[in-house]
Amino acid sequence: MKIRQKYLLYTLAVTSSFIAAFVTSIDSIISAHFIQDPYEFTLSLFLVGAIVTLVLSLVLSIPFKKKSLGNRFIDPSFVKLRLIQSSEFKYHILAGLFNAVNTIGYCILISLILEPSLILSFSQIVIIYLLLIESISEKNIPTLVEVQSSVIVTFGAILASISLKGDINIDALLIVFLIINPTWAFFSIYQRKLKLLKIKDRHNDAINIRFWNVFFSLVFTTIILLIFDFFTGTHYVVGGIVASVHSFSWVAFGMGMTFFAYVLYIRSLGLGKASVNNAIRSTTIVFAIPFSFMLASFFNIPLFSTDPVMLIIKIIGITLIILGIITFALTLVKAYIFITIRPGFSLKKTMGEIWDIHGVSRVTATTGPYDFIVKIHTRTVVKGYERIIRKIESIEAVKDYKWASVLKEWEKI
Repeated sequence: MKIRQKYLLYTLAVTSSFIAAFVTSIDSIISAHFIQDPYEFTLSLFLVGAIVTLVLSLVLSIPFKKKSLGNRFIDPSFVKLRLIQSSEFKYHILAGLFNAVNTIGYCILISLILEPSLILSFSQIVIIYLLLIESISEKNIPTLVEVQSSVIVTFGAILASISLKGDINIDALLIVFLIINPTWAFFSIYQRKLKLLKIKDRHNDAINIRFWNVFFSLVFTTIILLIFDFFTGTHYVVGGIVASVHSFSWVAFGMGMTFFAYVLYIRSLGLGKASVNNAIRSTTIVFAIPFSFMLASFFNIPLFSTDPVMLIIKIIGITLIILGIITFALTLVKAYIFITIRPGFSLKKTMGEIWDIHGVSRVTATTGPYDFIVKIHTRTVVKGYERIIRKIESIEAVKDYKWASVLKEWEKI
């Protein structure tokens, strides 16, 4: 099956959002009825998650019609579960650390607030952090459209984060702004770096990235809780192990769904910037509302009031988020640059200089009239063109180039 690459990005991100909203509901049930302590809950997520992720990864490694199940049905870059490579080790370390801290903050938030739509609304403000980080790393001032979209999504998330009972939890807000959103921003960036790496001349796959992320997240979570236990005299590590055994089925179900949510999200990160992906993933708030009603109806978790004013505020917030998402999506531009170089210059060195340009997502050396075909991702044609072309022209080896903007692009699912 083939699909336009832009639509593939939206499909992956939105599907991941739907699953993530469902998983948050499962986590709310576990936190309310099975594992009340957030630290024990965090450790149980990664302990059980490591087992579930290993089993799923091994199953997806099974050959099926000359390809693995994972390659055929989930990620075309996947061959089989493999050992970690030296080139990706530092990114896995950093992604695992930030994911461990993020999940601890998430579990604390779950223990404070059981409503999925409220929890997920809080987390959407991460787009501001991502835009700021990308602007600093690329030494590039955000465009007016980027700022407007971010502000729209942020204010929408704030409005949507107001409980339908009319409450705002200050402790929860501090956890969101100081722990969850900053760590998720860095986690997304390092996951994207991993997805863009090439392993043995193949694009890195989302399944191996997810497996090793769970492994390193488990290691860092255990270390953090052991340190905490040592200095405070608590027993969170032991409690987490016991909780994992007692609530294994519920946690395994949630982490199994989380596996697919993350794999789809990591694949989408390979198709667009982290800030664009998280803007699209703001749809989790929309999906979370029916799940919140299900929690209230079937699991005896009182979440809602019948105040129409609170419902209207919630709807306005969701509408703003959707508008922000659409604005972000419409500004994404892709292009190809066809480059010829002067005789006597090193292809390998020139390829490295081109690859170092921010906005370049792929560099391919070719035979024929052009030496390189360069793939570009940018959010505005004029700004991206001027910045990238200036860099191209500054490379001594470049003799000539041609810029071609992409109108449509297709990719095999």
